[in-house]
Amino acid sequence: QVQLQESGPGLVKPSQTLFLTCTVSGGSITAKSYYWSWLRQPPGKRLEWIGYIGFGGDTYYSQSLSRRTSISRDTSKNHFTLQLSSVTPEDTAVYYCAARGDEVIFHTLYEYTYRGQGTQVTVSS
Repeated sequence: QVQLQESGPGLVKPSQTLFLTCTVSGGSITAKSYYWSWLRQPPGKRLEWIGYIGFGGDTYYSQSLSRRTSISRDTSKNHFTLQLSSVTPEDTAVYYCAARGDEVIFHTLYEYTYRGQGTQVTVSS
């Protein structure tokens, strides 16, 4: 059973860089055909897809966030990391990591085969 677990700071100051890690167990992030995504849901708003890193290490980001986003991975630790720079209070959200066996992008968690439980991130001074 593949499991995903998000980890990172719950509170970040404005203008800082947010780092979140998704640790994967029960499967490999290099497993063929799988794409590992980050999504977020701000309070009172719809779920938003942020970006993914593919099994081969390729990345693709939401156009609206691409200038501030970077997703990387450590295959030795079987985890992948979201880096979001210059955060503002508008980046306050529950952040999720998720995966599916193709590169199709969805904005609903149930479309992803595997998903974490989510982690709350608040941007505030």
